[in-house]
Amino acid sequence: MDERASGPLSGDHDVPELGTALRAAVARVYSRFRSERAEGEIGDAAVLALAALCKHGPLTLTELSNRARVTPGSMSQTVNRLVAGGYATREKDPSDGRRVLFVPTRDGRAQADAALAARQDWLNRQLARLDPEERATLARAADLLSRIADS
Repeated sequence: MDERASGPLSGDHDVPELGTALRAAVARVYSRFRSERAEGEIGDAAVLALAALCKHGPLTLTELSNRARVTPGSMSQTVNRLVAGGYATREKDPSDGRRVLFVPTRDGRAQADAALAARQDWLNRQLARLDPEERATLARAADLLSRIADS
């Protein structure tokens, strides 16, 4: 018998059971993403902060904290490591000299791009192993999970 058909996500579910199964599955996938790091690669929090800076441009500590949904103290430690490692710089906000903006360096952009590409490559390899129906199911699930995350 196909293991997938009898797994924890088969059949009808009540909300608490489905919530538990989804939380566990998302946590396991996220854990795998975090483990797909090259030797010496910067940590996950730093990669995510750099990715935000690369995507959205210079950001304040508060803006980075809000995007990552972490405390300013936690983000402060992350950006301090990025600055010390040469992956980001601190610059005065040209429109308000009292504010500090964090800006990715060329090395920071390269580090973020490489880390995100490695994780995406891992995921793409896993998806390629699935049949088209399974990939269609995951495409629908990705839309639904995005809706949940955005609500």
